[in-house]
Amino acid sequence: MTKLGLPDGIRACLFDLDGVLTKTAVVHAAAWKEMFDDFLRRRDGDGFRPFDAVADYDEYVDGRPRADGVRSFLASRGIGLPEGSEDDPPEKDTVQGLGRRKNDLVLERIRKDGVEAYPGSVRFAEAVRAAGLRTAVVSSSANCRDVLVAAGIEHLFEVRVDGVVAKEKGLPGKPHPDTFLEGARELGVEPDGAAVFEDALAGMDAGRAGRFGYVVGVDRVGQADALRKHGADTVVQDLAELLEDRR
Repeated sequence: MTKLGLPDGIRACLFDLDGVLTKTAVVHAAAWKEMFDDFLRRRDGDGFRPFDAVADYDEYVDGRPRADGVRSFLASRGIGLPEGSEDDPPEKDTVQGLGRRKNDLVLERIRKDGVEAYPGSVRFAEAVRAAGLRTAVVSSSANCRDVLVAAGIEHLFEVRVDGVVAKEKGLPGKPHPDTFLEGARELGVEPDGAAVFEDALAGMDAGRAGRFGYVVGVDRVGQADALRKHGADTVVQDLAELLEDRR
């Protein structure tokens, strides 16, 4: 293992954003819950079964493109909605409308509370850059660049493959590996020479499917076993732990 806690031969690091680099996963989970609970309450009345901000979030929406998350959770409850269009307003009960509402809630929370990067992740990214490794952010979020700028860490990453880029290039989102593969391609590195850093189970699946050289699970919520089951080669609670790995 290198001084970065990564296998020899790793030349690039591909980082997820929410929950890995920035403390925004909890913001997303809260926004999903607020949006889905409002929808379910209107649909089923006060006796509705709420969205679980841990179990449902981890299983159906975390790491996925926004519309995929809406479809996945609704399918788990046996609910079908029209797809709608990307221009649907947030009050319209379509897949796109619910997605728009969720995004509005996230942006409201970010504007109100700001964005904070994990100090350990910043330290690790800085060490990676100092060691000469290439870096990319790979996120399903369409707000990725704004979050990076707000957190003051945009300069640490050479390439950004986010929801906007994925749409432009027609790339399916996680759990498919395509966005990570695009990040590696833009950095000029083969998948087996790149490490993936993810906190979402869908991201673990993407790392495994893409046959990347190393997949690091970041366990912020006590799901280490699930991260390993979905393909993590190692699991840490904070990326700074890798800097202390001298095996």
